[in-house]
Amino acid sequence: MKSLLLRAFALLFLLAAAAGAHAAVAGEGDITLQGQYWVDPTGQAGIADVLHGAASLQPMDRHRAFQLGAGALWMRFEVPALDAAHRWYLLLPGSPFIDNASLFTQSAAGAWREQRAGDHIPVARWAHPHFSPLFTVQPSEPSAVWLRIANQPAPSSPFVELITDDGLQFRRQWTYLLVGGYLGFGLLVFVVGAMHGRLYGDRVFHAYCCYVAFMLLFQLAFTGLGGVLLWRDSAAINDAAPALFMLPMVAAGIWFVREATALQRHNRRVDRFAQLFSVAGVALALAYLVARGPVAYALLNLYGLCSVAVSIGLCFWSWRKGERYSGWLLLGFLPVHLAYPFPALRAAGVLPDSWVTQYAVLIGSAIEIPLLLWILHSRAKDFSESRVRTRALDSTDPLTGLAIAPVLRLRLQDALRRARRTGQRCSVLMVELSNHGDIVAREGREAGDRALVVAASRLSAVVRDVDTVCRTADTRFTVLTEGSQSEDRRRLLAQHIVARGLEEVPQLPRDLSLRFRVVTASAPDGAIQLGEDAVADEHQLMRRLDRTLDLMLERSNRVVHHMEPHARDTGHMPVTMV
Repeated sequence: MKSLLLRAFALLFLLAAAAGAHAAVAGEGDITLQGQYWVDPTGQAGIADVLHGAASLQPMDRHRAFQLGAGALWMRFEVPALDAAHRWYLLLPGSPFIDNASLFTQSAAGAWREQRAGDHIPVARWAHPHFSPLFTVQPSEPSAVWLRIANQPAPSSPFVELITDDGLQFRRQWTYLLVGGYLGFGLLVFVVGAMHGRLYGDRVFHAYCCYVAFMLLFQLAFTGLGGVLLWRDSAAINDAAPALFMLPMVAAGIWFVREATALQRHNRRVDRFAQLFSVAGVALALAYLVARGPVAYALLNLYGLCSVAVSIGLCFWSWRKGERYSGWLLLGFLPVHLAYPFPALRAAGVLPDSWVTQYAVLIGSAIEIPLLLWILHSRAKDFSESRVRTRALDSTDPLTGLAIAPVLRLRLQDALRRARRTGQRCSVLMVELSNHGDIVAREGREAGDRALVVAASRLSAVVRDVDTVCRTADTRFTVLTEGSQSEDRRRLLAQHIVARGLEEVPQLPRDLSLRFRVVTASAPDGAIQLGEDAVADEHQLMRRLDRTLDLMLERSNRVVHHMEPHARDTGHMPVTMV
């Protein structure tokens, strides 16, 4: 996860460096404040009406937003003589969601030519299909051009730029690099999140993936790239896409917060509020498609603004309730929360169109998305380890911490199956703490329990991590050593176990040590663990080891007993003894 974050920051750094690498040609740049404007309140005036005195032009003294409603904004620019070595364009960067934009230029014969763009026209039919409205300007003698903008219900805050073909190509390549890199990285994070959801079985990752998917679709619509690549022939989708994807994205984000902060565990009313807030986002998206207007647009912006407060509030509230990762989620959402005011203020008409208002959320989400995945990964890892520890309590001996008998039998069954398939034998050793009764009689029950704990520790210390040590009875242990084991290795291990028991035990008097009795066997061997049907049987193997160790304790003082392959179940003990 950390490597993903580092790559994201490196990508943003490279893109920022690329943004400043283009050298502008004389005449290129922002010409918004060089123009004059007039607002047509009816939206019915044509170029002829404007030219014949219907317009009362005012200088554009600052970047500002216009609430046009059903009207239209007319802007007049005096274009100077331009370098004929380049093709020249008029660009409205940061304005991929204008309803209608037209540029009127006059030919040498005096006729006015209209170039059209905007969301109400399929991108494929624009004068020049681009991420935002783009028009051709002839590099001839100084001339006047007229720009008409109509947009509702959102305010229009034009940012007009004069650009050459080289500058346009650089801008287009840079946009493909920025948005393409973002989308590729977002899809990678989406796949990784889905894999984590499958791995951990945690539905929080599913909510996260839904949020990421709508975030990617929203950025495609908001930057205009979706209109160029995906729905270039549909004006309806191009017009509705930003709101259509923004509302479900916010709803999915709140649902993700609800799942990640476990609200249902703390307060049912708060959880129900988060659910209703998410459902309201989806319902508002459907309503916006049916009845778009000032009211729906105001509700859209209000919902987006409230979502920031709800997200912060839920994370902070659940963090105060003891959800440790809620505080991290609050920090994870911070990049988008800090970037959100720029497009929100633009939508409210406070800020004009600009590169910042268009790409702020994209950059914020490029930091947020992998950061949230890293937080979720850490959260799921901790929860998974807690579940593993909880399950381990059901599969371990409470006194010694060793595996219980059913776990040993499952592993022994697998070892016998592998041994039968590969021909490699494993070793099984059964160990009895034969003087446990003496320890209890002299020092008490607590000392006897300490002796069992020490015995378990010493048996675990003489085997490998892949081997299994199990407590199968009060004072009896079984050791399973997997993999190919030679006879000499099995015998040496038994002697090592006996020797480790004789070492001094700090918790016991010096004259009391751990007296181990050991029975060993190799498996599989037909004389030891195969029944009448000649199928490997771990239960029969364990019964024979138990019975042999019982006979050894009753009839002899021998310490180690090796069961050989030729030994039959005759009740005798044909053994190699130590």
